[in-house]
Amino acid sequence: MTGQPPPSGRPLQKQRTRQALLDAAARLMQQGSRPALEEVAEAALVSRATAYRYFPNVDALYLEASIDIETPAPHEALRGAPAQDAVARLEHVDDALHAMIAAHEAPLRLMLARSLERSARGEADEALPARQNRRTPLIEAALEPASERFAPAALRKLKHALALVLGPEARVVLKDVLRLDDAEARRVRRWAIRALVSAAQSPAPPARSRR
Repeated sequence: MTGQPPPSGRPLQKQRTRQALLDAAARLMQQGSRPALEEVAEAALVSRATAYRYFPNVDALYLEASIDIETPAPHEALRGAPAQDAVARLEHVDDALHAMIAAHEAPLRLMLARSLERSARGEADEALPARQNRRTPLIEAALEPASERFAPAALRKLKHALALVLGPEARVVLKDVLRLDDAEARRVRRWAIRALVSAAQSPAPPARSRR
């Protein structure tokens, strides 16, 4: 599992609740059990009604929990990465995520498809997170040692932009839409990582004076 710390603050309570359900399902799966959604809810210390708000059925919960289990934790993805080289650290994250996505491409695609289908049918609750954010903790851990090199606003934009490059959606675009093989797709991701880090480190152009 990613081992990401629970988000703080009331606005992120729903994300914490969703993660609690995923963690409970993952624990039960690793124990060789696949109980009903009601039992997972009990293990997560949430109500049955709450569990059904986040997941339409137990299969959807176990599908995403299986991905949670396989997603590398930051310390795993960054093992051997240099402490102060932001690009190299992000490349380590890219390698770790690529290996996980390639090994579990079918369930990841199924999770994406189900999420899009629920949204298209109007079944998704817009007040709840549709999916768990597994890539941001990895990106933040990669950037943390060098975070002082970026202005706060630039660092925030960099994290958001990197989320477009690292993850299963990028693989779908590179593989299905652009028809790139793994080697070329990797080169594109590495170019994008370097370009984004460089752009975030560049000083903002001076504001034009109004006359």
